[in-house]
Amino acid sequence: MQEFVPLLSRCTLFQNIRQEDLSPMLSCLGARVTTVKKNQLIMREGEPARSVGIVLSGGAQIIKEDYYGNRSIVARIEPGELFGESFACAGVDALPVSVEATADSQIMLINCHRITVSCTNACGFHSRLIYNLLQVVATKNLIFNQKIEITSKRTTREKLMTYLLSQAKAHNSSSFTIPYDRQSLADYLGVERSAMSAEIGKLRKEGILECDKSRFKLLITGQEVQ
Repeated sequence: MQEFVPLLSRCTLFQNIRQEDLSPMLSCLGARVTTVKKNQLIMREGEPARSVGIVLSGGAQIIKEDYYGNRSIVARIEPGELFGESFACAGVDALPVSVEATADSQIMLINCHRITVSCTNACGFHSRLIYNLLQVVATKNLIFNQKIEITSKRTTREKLMTYLLSQAKAHNSSSFTIPYDRQSLADYLGVERSAMSAEIGKLRKEGILECDKSRFKLLITGQEVQ
């Protein structure tokens, strides 16, 4: 566990907890580390929601599949970020989503019950963990609301531009790199890849943006895009 302490000390769940306290705390929580391969499921839709996951290396994404197997990317998780916390806190009997590794990854899993219920040792960090966990859940809700705003747009063009403008704002720059390839971006937006690629082509011809793979540059403001 010691090798992951520098990364975990920057994780929101462990905010304001001293590095020297992390190793004994993780032992008390029964944290375990597992290695998964790219495209392997870390959590599967339909399973009970019990664990909070933390990406230690590699990456993961939360995916939702409909009855016909069409999938949508709900969120991307980078090293140091959590997943599964909202469902675990709610104690849902069956996960409504799956979590899939986007690369060969190391994942830490902690039983949510061990976080929210004080142990027999009465460790002082539990109240801090609960407060941090609430912050994580609240922040994730804001992120999901942003996605709802994007995917609720009527056309592929509006969805794409709303997403790109949000990325420009987040990076405080008209040039930025998004965390998705073209298929993953289409899955995130909930649109057909071919339709999205066609819109990107149109936007380039109209002088609205430049792009190279996952790198984008907006050439005009969002208010000018119709």
